[in-house]
Amino acid sequence: MNKRVFPTCGVCSQAIVVELTDDNVVSSVEFIGGCQGNTQGVAALAAGMRAEEVIARLEGIDCGRKGTSCPDQLARALKQMIG
Repeated sequence: MNKRVFPTCGVCSQAIVVELTDDNVVSSVEFIGGCQGNTQGVAALAAGMRAEEVIARLEGIDCGRKGTSCPDQLARALKQMIG
């Protein structure tokens, strides 16, 4: 298991706690701050998925012309974790 905390940038949440299995399957995601319903939904959907699939689905999602979003920040965190 690999568990890390990633500070976010440009979004309402302050950080994301991500836990991956050794074969890059998302075990859990917890957003610290942000829109609770949305971040809980994204976290629940990502759980059990391969990190590469989560990245492919979430990378580049924009929130209000910020150039990023909480889902995009999760994709960025996962990219860092899997190298």
